[in-house]
Amino acid sequence: METASRLNNFEAYLGTQMNIILTKMREEGKDVINLGLGDPDVQPPERQRKVLAEACLDPDSHHYPSFYSTKPLLEAIAGVYERRFGVSCDPETEVLPLLGSAQGLFHIHTCLLDPGDIALVPDPCYPAYIAGVKIAGGFIEPVPLLKENGFLPDLWDISPKIANKAKMIWINYPNNPTAAVASEDFYKDLIEWAMKYDVAVISDNPYSEVCFDGYTPPSFLQFEGAKEIGIEFNSLSKAYNCCGWRVGMMLGNRDIIAGMKKIKSHADRGMFYPLQVAATAALNGPTDFMEERNQMYRERRDAVVNGLREIGMEVETPKATFYVWSKVPEGVTDSKAWCLKVLDEIAVWMIPGSMYGAHGEGYIRIALTHPVARLEEAMRRLKKFVQA
Repeated sequence: METASRLNNFEAYLGTQMNIILTKMREEGKDVINLGLGDPDVQPPERQRKVLAEACLDPDSHHYPSFYSTKPLLEAIAGVYERRFGVSCDPETEVLPLLGSAQGLFHIHTCLLDPGDIALVPDPCYPAYIAGVKIAGGFIEPVPLLKENGFLPDLWDISPKIANKAKMIWINYPNNPTAAVASEDFYKDLIEWAMKYDVAVISDNPYSEVCFDGYTPPSFLQFEGAKEIGIEFNSLSKAYNCCGWRVGMMLGNRDIIAGMKKIKSHADRGMFYPLQVAATAALNGPTDFMEERNQMYRERRDAVVNGLREIGMEVETPKATFYVWSKVPEGVTDSKAWCLKVLDEIAVWMIPGSMYGAHGEGYIRIALTHPVARLEEAMRRLKKFVQA
């Protein structure tokens, strides 16, 4: 049986494949430390879990989700953006709940691209952006994210010929995989550029609440003109420790929101009602747990950054996300081959930067999803490996 030829245009996600390999290694008795998976070892606050449990136990909570009004959740999403970013969004026309932001990341390409249309995609980037464009039949124009530019795109360096043809541009700050952050001036410049060339801006902002050292990330939508030319994705996954809940959101331009609503009317039947109830309570509830959580990530970040520097690897201290983006040791020319060799010899797995694009070559990404002691053990193993 032949599958669609479009499946030949992109690779399967390496992280999923590696998790199978790592599981087999553990079954063989190897003490594997997985620094690749961006799935934190944290859980939602107890109050959030109790709301979800109570809603699940309600016998009237198990109809098709469309049986219930989504108004409370829509208003909660709009409310958190108003309080956190000073952004006013109409809950009915400028807000859309998603089954995890990943659902939106994929469908946005179907919403905006016709076959042959150009999408401007950062390199390196989260691989789903690339797969989504190719599945929609679009063409990718890579936009390099270089260290000398703070891993920000040089917008005005994009050829006007390409910019005039592009339908959309991806922006992701705080960034995965580089952990870079964007300034207010960058967003203002982005909006000016996007208006000049009539390019839709798609901002992916799931790490907005994972930040350190007094830094607070902005939202693309908080800047004048943003809703005229783009939207933003966000999620409860990282901010509220709810990766498994699959609760995401999309806010901004009402025409794009309307298009996505039309797609979702066929793609799914809405969010499980108890999750709507729990997500609403989380968004409307206290966020004091975030400070302690972020302090934990900061301590983990410091353990990894200090460990890498002791090894002699070049790394910057990130202000946000739970990732560390580091250069590979001097002399290494193939990050994937090196990471696989590290895994084979010392049972430590890190994501090779080449997985995120050509400009990711020469780097690795480490996820801070283990306690400090475990991360320090990984750094000790890595130091011995490099020195050997």
